[in-house]
Parts: sequence; structure tokens; C-alpha cells
Amino acid sequence: MAGDMKIHQLELFYHLARNRGVSQAARALEKEQPTLSKQINELEDELRTRLYHRRPFSLTGPGRTLFRAIEPFFRDLPKLEAKIKGGDFIRIGASPIVLAHHLPAVAKEVRKQFPNYRLQLREFNQPQLEQAALEGDLDLAITLLPLKSPLKVFTQPLLRLPLVLLAPKSSPIRTAAQLWSQREITQPLICLTDDEAICREFQAGLRRLGVEWRPQIEVGSLELVARYVEEGYGLGLSVRIPGAQRSPGLRELELPGFEPLTLGLMWHDPRDKLLKAFREAAAARAGVFAGGN
Repeated sequence: MAGDMKIHQLELFYHLARNRGVSQAARALEKEQPTLSKQINELEDELRTRLYHRRPFSLTGPGRTLFRAIEPFFRDLPKLEAKIKGGDFIRIGASPIVLAHHLPAVAKEVRKQFPNYRLQLREFNQPQLEQAALEGDLDLAITLLPLKSPLKVFTQPLLRLPLVLLAPKSSPIRTAAQLWSQREITQPLICLTDDEAICREFQAGLRRLGVEWRPQIEVGSLELVARYVEEGYGLGLSVRIPGAQRSPGLRELELPGFEPLTLGLMWHDPRDKLLKAFREAAAARAGVFAGGN
């Protein structure tokens, strides 16, 4: 029975389990959903068992057993391919701002030591980055670090990022204190989704002040926060990131008393020489922005 399983069916099942559903896996693989479903159904027919529940998605007992067996191979397949070809490979995930403004310089520095390495970049939000690092889907995540680091990964702080509010230059709001003094804040709040660390810390700071201000618009990136603020939809929650230029149409409002967040690195394998080179280059770049401290 096991001999009838086809390698491409197992790979599709791996991605289905990783993406938690057929439609999500089809989008990630850029495949037609009916084709993917057909292949998974054929795998279930070969094994004479159901591998996952459709709605809501969850793996069955046999599905979990199969996934545990194939997951290490397909997860590390790109690195294995690079090694066989005589090269190095690394998967790095970060936010759009980090990928756009900081990683190019870091990657260029690493090229001096590893001129032929292959690099795969993945754009995630903070919760996705943490999960991908924990599950081994990324070799290195550049993300906001949790207050308590998971035991499964190594972490390294890089920079402390102060929380700030963004306001249009035309706004009469000049300081955050003007907002806190209002009986009820009427300005719409634009921010990331509430599972993001930046939003959780901001709401914790508001509670300490005895202020209630819930988001009216939730978006998927800090770039969109800035864009919607500039278009006049409200005030936006962001962080001050060194090297990222603000639009001249925006003003930053300091947030005294709010805890800054820590941008850092998360990784699994401390023995990987290419990963070590990226960590050192990222730390050196962070040191430049932090004044060398």
C-alpha cells in the first residue's frame, strides 16, 4: 500500500497541512484548487483512510502520523537541493519594511563571505513570523520578539522600537496628551490586527492611562497604516524604525510611558554558518542605527 503513494501527492499533502486547507495551499503553490483536491483524494484512496477533516480544517490521526513522517524532508528540501548542488541556501522572513529598507544591505554584506548562496525571502506579519520560526518554515525570522522566548528557538535582540502615533501634517493634534485629555477620543484609530504585538502593547499602555480607544480600521502592514493616515482616515499606530523615511505629509507623535518593542532575530540551528553570517551582519547594521551601542 505504501508503495502506491506518489512523491508529488505527499508533497501536496505537506503543503495542505502547512497551509491548513486546500484553497490556502493552492494559492501558496499557485495551483488550481480542483487539481490539488483530486491528488489529495487519490492519496486518501491509496491509503484507504481520511487524512483531514474539511470544515473546519484539522488533520485526522492518520493524517498527523503521515505529516510527522514527511514534514522534515519537505521542509528541508530546498536546503538539501542547494547542498547537493554545492551551494548554500537560507529562508528569511520579515515584515515588508525590514525586507525593503534593511535586508538588502545585510544580504549584500553576507555575499562577501558566501558569494553564491541562494536566498528565499518571505513577507509575513509578526504572528506569522513567530509561528514560522517555531515550526522550522524559516531559517531566520526578523521580527518583534516576545517577552518570553520559546524554548524551541534562539533569539537575539537588535533594536528597541518606540511606539508612535501618526497624524496628518494638517491635523490639529500635536501631542498624544491632547488625545488622553479628551473625554472621548473621536479620531478613528488605524492599526494592525489585534494579534500583533504592537497593538497588544499599545492597548496595555492605554489601560495604564485609563483610556479607551479601540481601532476603527485594521490593516495588514505599517505601510498601509501610514497610507490611510495620510489620506485622512484617522490617526495611525506605528513604530519608529531606523532608516525608514516618513512621508512629508505625516507627523509622528511621541508616546511617553508606552513600552518600546524589541526587534530581533529568531532561529533554530546555531551551527549553520550562512545563518551565523546573516545574524552578524544584521547585528552590525542594527549597531549603526543604535549609535554603536
